[in-house]
Amino acid sequence: MMVQRVELLQYLNDLLKPEQFKDYCPNGLQIEGTDTIEHLVTGVTACQALIDQTAQAKASALLVHHGFFWKNEAPQLVGMKHHRVKTLIQNDINLIGYHLPLDAHPTLGNNAQLASQLKLSIDQTFGDQNLAVAGNIDISTKALSDRLCQVLSRPPEVFGASRQIKRLGICTGAAQGFLTQAAELGLDAFISGEVSESTFHIAEELNIQYFAAGHHATERFGVQAVGAHLAEHFGISHQFIDINNPI
Repeated sequence: MMVQRVELLQYLNDLLKPEQFKDYCPNGLQIEGTDTIEHLVTGVTACQALIDQTAQAKASALLVHHGFFWKNEAPQLVGMKHHRVKTLIQNDINLIGYHLPLDAHPTLGNNAQLASQLKLSIDQTFGDQNLAVAGNIDISTKALSDRLCQVLSRPPEVFGASRQIKRLGICTGAAQGFLTQAAELGLDAFISGEVSESTFHIAEELNIQYFAAGHHATERFGVQAVGAHLAEHFGISHQFIDINNPI
């Protein structure tokens, strides 16, 4: 089966509600391709390797979390960006990107999907634009580290003293800046993707554990969930392609 691009985009906008977010990039259609979509590829970042594999799969659309045209990015289509865009246009592939809306969706989003994988029941949101989530859990530092390693296929970096974790917060990607607010809310631990120089000191001084589990690794689940949902809803085929990124 196939779906018209305009119908797919309208459905995605209704589902993810990008108008509710102040984002750093345009959400929705970023590069226009064929009018009809039969085969959808999803991935985390629209890098050249993912675009090339999407073309090899003869997909009509590529849906990603990290697309193009970021705030303060140079607008010229030259060099690396030119090559990426050229490949998409030559193969008539629609590039569709959703950033913060894909983090925050209450069931299909990155945070909700990772929470589900970790068996965390969400009862609270916090942070800028309420992107982060939190809930009750009863798990040791080692057990949570092991569970993250199993779910993400990589061990997390852990900062702060070991403890029994009763309240856990999550915000995937580069949300280490929410660590102070997580501590103020009384959370025992907080998971995100990346770590900054100051993160170590904040975790130590505010007595909260921080798990840096990988930007790419923590953001693989949302786009897969949305792709699977679209495939079921419209009867199109869907393929997730994971381009390894250790960051």
